[in-house]
Amino acid sequence: MTQLCHAISYRAVTDPRDGRRVALKKLPNVFQSLVSSKRVFRELKMLCFFKHGNVLSALDILQPPSLDFFQEIYVITELLQSDLHKIIVSPQHLSADHIKVFLYQILRGLKYLHSARILHRDIKPGNLLVNSNCVLKICDFGLARVEEPDSTKNMTQEVVTQYYRAPEILMGANHYTAAVDVWSVGCIFGELLGRRILFQAQSPVQQLELITELLGTPSLEDMRYACAGARAHMLRRAPRPPALAALYTLSVQATHEAVHLLAQMLVFDPAKRISVVDALAHPYLEEGRLRYHSCMCKCCYNAPPAARHYSPDLEPVAPHAFHDGWERKLTSVHQVKEEIHKFIAEQLQTSRVPLCINPQSAAFKSFASSTVAHPSELPPSPHQWE
Repeated sequence: MTQLCHAISYRAVTDPRDGRRVALKKLPNVFQSLVSSKRVFRELKMLCFFKHGNVLSALDILQPPSLDFFQEIYVITELLQSDLHKIIVSPQHLSADHIKVFLYQILRGLKYLHSARILHRDIKPGNLLVNSNCVLKICDFGLARVEEPDSTKNMTQEVVTQYYRAPEILMGANHYTAAVDVWSVGCIFGELLGRRILFQAQSPVQQLELITELLGTPSLEDMRYACAGARAHMLRRAPRPPALAALYTLSVQATHEAVHLLAQMLVFDPAKRISVVDALAHPYLEEGRLRYHSCMCKCCYNAPPAARHYSPDLEPVAPHAFHDGWERKLTSVHQVKEEIHKFIAEQLQTSRVPLCINPQSAAFKSFASSTVAHPSELPPSPHQWE
C-alpha cells in the first residue's frame, strides 16, 4: 500500500502512483451523530455518482482502517487552482466573456444536478472551483439533498450561506424546491457584474430588507410560501416599488440582455423564478456556450484537419435520479459506519494500488486545524420572526 506523503498545502497532494497533483478532501464529523453520519454518507455517494465536466467528483477514496479504528474519510478529487470568490475579490479584470462562460458552466453543472433530483443548497462563489483555463466545477455537497416531492414534509431552513439565501428560506418556508439554487446563481451573477456581494446584510431580516429594496414589496401571493410571522413583518413595512433599473449600474457589463436574465433569476416567488433549463436557453449565454464548447470542454473534440466535432448533447442530464431510499433504512450510527466502510471497499475494487493517509504528512496535520464560520454562513435563528 502506498502512502500520500508529499503535501504542499491544505488539500493539495501528489498521488505517488502517477505523480499527479490532486486534492485531498476530508469528510469531517463523520460519526458524531446519526444525522451527521448520514449526511457524510450522502455526500460520499454523490461524489462517486457524479460524472459531469462542471461538477466535482471523486477520483478515488483512501483505504480506511479496520472498522474498529474507522473515524475519518478522505476523498481524492481533481485539483483546481482557485475559486470564484478569490477571482471576484482579486484585481483581475473580468470581461463580459469571462462572466458569460462562468455563468454558463454554473448553470450547465446545476442542470445536471437538478436532473438527478439533487438540490445543492449552498451555491456560493467559494463553492465554485476554477482552474487556470477558466473551467469551473461545482463542489461541496455537504448540504445537498434529494428534492422532496411532498410539499407537506418539512425541510430544514439551516441551508445556504446568508448572502445567497433565497427569500422563501429567509421567510421561513417549510418546503422549497430547486429554485433556491437558481436564486443563489442570480446573486453570484450580480456579484460577477458588480464585483461586490449583491445583498450583503448582517442578519437574515436585514437580508430580506435589501432584497425588497431591489425587488419591491412582494404581493401576498408571492409570499404564500412564507411563515405567518414573516408575512406579518412584511405587511407592517411601508410598501416599496421595484427598483430593478439599479441593476444596470452594476457595471458596463450589465447590458440589457444581462439584466433581463438576472431579473428572471432574482424573482421573489420561487414558482415564477426562471428554471436552469430556461436560463441556459437565454440569448445572453450563447457566447458563453460557444466559447466553452469551442476549446474548454471535454465532450467536444478536434479532428483533422481543423474541424471541431460538437457533442450532440451540449448540456447533458444525469442518466438517472440519485436515490436516497437507503437513508431511511439506517437507524444507528454503527449501522451507518458499517455501510460506509462496505461502500468504500466496493469502490476500491479496482486494479489500482490503494492509498492510505500518512499521519506524519503536512496534509494530515493541516486537517486538525479548525475554522470559525463567517456570520453570513451561520444558519438563521429559529426565532428570527418572533
